[in-house]
Amino acid sequence: MTTRSTITQPLGTRLTYTHEGLTLPVYRFGTGQPILLLHGFPEDAVSWNHVVARLAAAGYQTWVPEMRGYAETAQPKGRAAYTVVHLLGDLNALITHFQLSTVHLVGHDWGGLLAWKLAQKWPQRITTLTVIATPHPQAMAWSFHHSTQLLHSAYIGGFQVPGLPEVIAHKGLKTFLRRSGLSQQATEYALARFKTPASLRGPINWYRGLTVPNQPHMKDHLIHMPTTYLWGRHDAFLGAAAAKKTAEYVKADYRFIPVDAGHWIPENHPDVAAQAILDRITSANA
Repeated sequence: MTTRSTITQPLGTRLTYTHEGLTLPVYRFGTGQPILLLHGFPEDAVSWNHVVARLAAAGYQTWVPEMRGYAETAQPKGRAAYTVVHLLGDLNALITHFQLSTVHLVGHDWGGLLAWKLAQKWPQRITTLTVIATPHPQAMAWSFHHSTQLLHSAYIGGFQVPGLPEVIAHKGLKTFLRRSGLSQQATEYALARFKTPASLRGPINWYRGLTVPNQPHMKDHLIHMPTTYLWGRHDAFLGAAAAKKTAEYVKADYRFIPVDAGHWIPENHPDVAAQAILDRITSANA
C-alpha cells in the first residue's frame, strides 16, 4: 500500500472491497472522523485530491471510492447493473466492510445524487450531509416542469442510445470540459484518464441506468440530518430553480451556500468546498 499525492493518482492508501462480484477500490487518507466523498461524471477519485488534503490537515480521515463503471475491476455489462440501487449498494457495502459505523457524507455531481439517495435510504449511517452542485432529486424533478432545467438536462436522453454517445462524448470531451469551466490541469487529467470511447461506457451507463423500468422508490424523500448544499451560480448544467427548491426537502439544520463559481467546485475551488464541509461537521459536533 502506498500514499499518492500527484494529480495523476488519488491521494491516499488504496484499499479494496467486494460487492456483487465486483472489486471496488477506495482511497483512505488521514486520521479522525471519517468523511466519505463521492465523485461525479466524468471524474474519479482524483477530483477530490485538493479537498482531501485540506480535510486531512484539519484532522479528518477521508474515504474516496472509485465507483463501478470507473474502476477497471468493476465493469459490469448492461444498463441494469448501473441503477441507483446497485450504486447505493456499493456504498453501503463500503461502509459495512470497513466498519465505519457512521460517516460525514459528501457528494459532487452524480456523487451528489447518490449522497442525497444514501441519506434517504440509510440515514442511520450518515452524521452530516454536504452536497455540491446537485439539487435534491425531488427538487430536480420539480424543476423540469417549472424552469428551463429540462433543456439543460436533455443530454441525458441522448445518452440512452447504445454505443454512439461514447464516441461523440469522447470526441468532444475537451471542448465540453473547458467550456463548462473545468480548469486546464483537471481537463488534461480527464483526457488522459478517459483515453478511448470505451473508457466512457461505464460512466455513461450510469445515465442509462436511470431509465431502467420498475425501479423501487424511496419511502421517505426528506432529509433528516444536518445538511449543506453548495451551488455555483454559474453552473452550466444545474439551474437556480432546483437549487432554491431543495430547502423544502431538508427537515434538519440546513445551509444553502450559493457561490460565485461554476459546476466544478471541488477541482476549481477546493478551499470553498473544504470549508463548507468543515463548517457543516463542526456545527454538528458542537
